[in-house]
Amino acid sequence: MEKHQVQYGSKWLEFELERKNVKNVNLNIKPNMTITVSANDAVPLSFIYDFVKGKGAWITKQVKQFETVQPYKQSEREYVSGESFKYLGKQYRLKVQETDKEETVKYFRGFIYLFVKNSDDYSRKAKLIDGWYRDKAEKTFEALLDKLYPLVKKYGVKKPAIDIRVMKARWGSAFVSSNTILLNSELIKAPKFCIEYVILHEMIHFKYNNHSDSFYHMLYALMPDWEKRKAILDEEIVRDI
Repeated sequence: MEKHQVQYGSKWLEFELERKNVKNVNLNIKPNMTITVSANDAVPLSFIYDFVKGKGAWITKQVKQFETVQPYKQSEREYVSGESFKYLGKQYRLKVQETDKEETVKYFRGFIYLFVKNSDDYSRKAKLIDGWYRDKAEKTFEALLDKLYPLVKKYGVKKPAIDIRVMKARWGSAFVSSNTILLNSELIKAPKFCIEYVILHEMIHFKYNNHSDSFYHMLYALMPDWEKRKAILDEEIVRDI
């Protein structure tokens, strides 16, 4: 399937397009909130984009309904000293310290230090930690993209941009139309070699926008141990998140 996205108001609607022998353009939303569209090869992509936009209100309503029945994982975070936080595959203990200087987050020697003016301000502590994770994700993902891109450049793949979001159902997506890789922000908690697998996987989609034999031949050639990396990501990291 090909991955695409269209803008509806201030939101982006992401969908998977499957070309098949059907008379009509069909749109379906799965319980995991994945949007799929099937259409005949003769239907122009521009028509499909307009079709999805036209269904924008209905799609938004359906997604909200599915969100209400998604398994809810109650956050057990209290952001107090002693709590464990995962970063790049390793566990770090949190140390909360009050300060009258700049509020910030730092990590070293097995600890993540949270410097905050009011240690009882839960929302402020959560915002600081989330911001720290986001900053680390942006820098780490970009560095790994720079490292891996030469592997696919020789195949005529243009270097993509990276976007980061919280996603419930997948680690990453490749959007050929905007030359963008969308990565799950939770990946920053995984080891770098697992993040490398996701980034390379998505970049190969700019050569083969499917999961065909050609796609996997290229993946095996460029990263022979990709299955081991994926297993660690799906089994060990998901369990800890």
